Amino acid sequence: RLAPDARLNPHRSLLGTGNYDVNVIMAALQSLELAAVWWDKRRPLERLALGQVLGFILNVPSHVSLGFVALPLRRKHWLAVRQLRGTYYNLDSKLRAPVPIGGEAELRAFLRDFLSQGLCEVFLVVPRAVEETGAWLSPE
Repeated sequence: RLAPDARLNPHRSLLGTGNYDVNVIMAALQSLELAAVWWDKRRPLERLALGQVLGFILNVPSHVSLGFVALPLRRKHWLAVRQLRGTYYNLDSKLRAPVPIGGEAELRAFLRDFLSQGLCEVFLVVPRAVEETGAWLSPE
């Protein structure tokens, strides 16, 4: 639906390995009355109003491998983080199972670690009403 007249999907890897761009993620969230809000890395993570955020989507550098052989290449990879019963989980599809991150302090440290690597983008998944009011951001 994002490129109905295109012969090749401009939102997907040419190799057909998935790796969709952010437009696909945003369209999927919009269909569920949710939104992806880009996190400005210059803001302190303490300003996140975590009670208003349903989850996180990170775009991070990832090593490329062919089977067991790691190549000296990196490409971007999407991973998700979600809270369940007070514990945040790393839902990276490259992991064998979800990995517990911990509570709010551990989540902020987890996000800070990725953001400090430089080539990382963080998106907050929030209800549309939260996006519209900016309630995902605590006052200074």
